[in-house]
Amino acid sequence: MRSVQALLLAALLALSSAAAQDARFVPVEIFLDSAQPVAAWQFELVDRNGRMTVVGVENGASKAFTGAPYYDRPATQAGEVERIVVADYTLADAPELPTGRTRIATVHLMIVGEADFEVTLVTATTADGQQIDASISLLLASFD
Repeated sequence: MRSVQALLLAALLALSSAAAQDARFVPVEIFLDSAQPVAAWQFELVDRNGRMTVVGVENGASKAFTGAPYYDRPATQAGEVERIVVADYTLADAPELPTGRTRIATVHLMIVGEADFEVTLVTATTADGQQIDASISLLLASFD
């Protein structure tokens, strides 16, 4: 019985070691493109292969959005998410709001194996709450 337990333990250790060797950290930059000034936005990021673990989320390039965006930090830290919804808003005046292609957030992930990301824009609005016609995209950074 002990030899079976020892064999199972050795197999589990080998599998976890192999998985750890395949794990890597990847920052995913999220860009919003709008001709109108953006005062609020929300997006959803999904890994269709279910390989991502969210490590953290940081703000983007606009000085109008100074703090980290909003997301469910306890759920992501517990590794319980297959997707992440991220949002932010600002009360900055219209001249300070970003227009054009702007990095709105960077999502830091740990990936095991190959990921298949999909980013969806939930909403983007002007300072008076009017929905904006905008597009969203992502860019994967690599440390290789």
